[in-house]
Amino acid sequence: MLLAHVVQTSAAVAATRSRKEKVAALASLLRRLPVDPDPLEVEVLAHLLGGSLRQRRTGLGWRGLRDLPPPAEVPTLTVLGVDAAFESLASLAGPGSQAARAAAVAALFGAATAGEQPWLRGVVTGEVRQGALDALVQEAVAAASGAALASVRRAAMLAGSTTRAAVAALTGGEEALAAFALEVGRPVEPMLASSATDVAEALAKAGGAEGREVAVDLKLDGIRVQVHRDGDDVLVVTRSLDDITARLPEVVDVVRALPAEHVVLDGEALTVGPDGRPRPFQETASRTARRGAEAHGTRVTPYFFDVLHLDGRDLLTAPAHERAAALDALVPAEHRVPRVVTADPAEAARFAREAVECGHEGVVVKSLEAAYEAGRRGAAWVKVKPVHTLDLVVLAVERGSGRRSAWLSNIHLGALDPEATAREGEPRFTMLGKTFKGMTDEVLAWQTERFRALEVADDGYVVTVRPEQVVEVAFDGVQRSTRYPGGVALRFARVVRYRDDKVAAEADTLEAVRAHLPG
Repeated sequence: MLLAHVVQTSAAVAATRSRKEKVAALASLLRRLPVDPDPLEVEVLAHLLGGSLRQRRTGLGWRGLRDLPPPAEVPTLTVLGVDAAFESLASLAGPGSQAARAAAVAALFGAATAGEQPWLRGVVTGEVRQGALDALVQEAVAAASGAALASVRRAAMLAGSTTRAAVAALTGGEEALAAFALEVGRPVEPMLASSATDVAEALAKAGGAEGREVAVDLKLDGIRVQVHRDGDDVLVVTRSLDDITARLPEVVDVVRALPAEHVVLDGEALTVGPDGRPRPFQETASRTARRGAEAHGTRVTPYFFDVLHLDGRDLLTAPAHERAAALDALVPAEHRVPRVVTADPAEAARFAREAVECGHEGVVVKSLEAAYEAGRRGAAWVKVKPVHTLDLVVLAVERGSGRRSAWLSNIHLGALDPEATAREGEPRFTMLGKTFKGMTDEVLAWQTERFRALEVADDGYVVTVRPEQVVEVAFDGVQRSTRYPGGVALRFARVVRYRDDKVAAEADTLEAVRAHLPG
């Protein structure tokens, strides 16, 4: 299959907001595959439809893709050919690899057309914004293969991969999909939570009826972990199913001590201070990025909130209250996520308020009747977190890519630095991070015009602007960072609105930002 067909489909998907039309476009592309398709081609295509490469790392970034050769006139690149090129790029290492990589990039992008070049660059940098999420790809696979959507979703859940489900459906149909089963040692996609603005709304969504009891769990600010134990063998994976077993020996020890031979648990791992309060998220993230606990002097503690399998019994379809009972009987209280079971909105709100006061993110309200819907985000789990906002100043903005290539997109955010302002005699700002979240097409068009008017420099990728435009930004938290000069960074920042009622000198200060640091 030609890459041009994928690029055309991506453009069609990005151009519509209709879920039905997105699925139809994706399914139409999948039907271009031969009757007996190459499993590798299906796998590569499924990745590309989701806006990603099969290779997790290629050694490429924006810097290596800034100066591209002239595009080809005629499309010749194939899906498998592009995959082979990136596979070769990913393997380059050692002396001479930089020159070899540059030559390989020139060859690949020189064979790409004017429409294919920006799309390939976007897929490398993770900037393909086409809206083809896993759920849409699953629907398209079902439509193209003739398999039931429920079968595709079930296979993706149990395989921990939409790609594997796509390969099964398009090469073996229902029979191949039915072969998937929960297997201890093979991770499944985690169940996800939707959001609510307050506890009362969350109770209404998860409870489904007034007066029905729900579970209210603490929402811990740690690393999501899924742990599989098969005898003495223990596997610990992240939310994205990356294996981090060797980095969390203390989690392995906790699970090995449980009175079970075969178990699959879902939970969080985080660092906790001597006072029992959670430590800042980046301490957990830093610790779980490296091997060994004792060598770094930081220990991570697991807290589990669900059990998916226990000694031969699959619990995925069991109601949540049965899974909770099994968890309570298996895992000691010090390694379970604290929860209350209640139908009283006041009690649930009090629990949520106390959670935040103790340094946690908030709560997750859960239906007691729901099955474990791996990979799904629905009303059975509803998270409630306080929303923080700051008024910051835009310092620079990056050129968009993919469907945003005509606009300026990712904005650089700065807080007012009073000390630098006092020294210089005019407002000075310190960068805290970047975001492109929360921007509609209308906002992108507006900010492109606005920031071109404020432009002071353009290096071909980053446009530096006069620090005049104030933007209100929502965020989930603040963490310490060595990446930015102020020593702090925002977590999950997203644009709420641009503020023309404030001048830059009225923006929030670096001190106000630091006040949000945990602990």
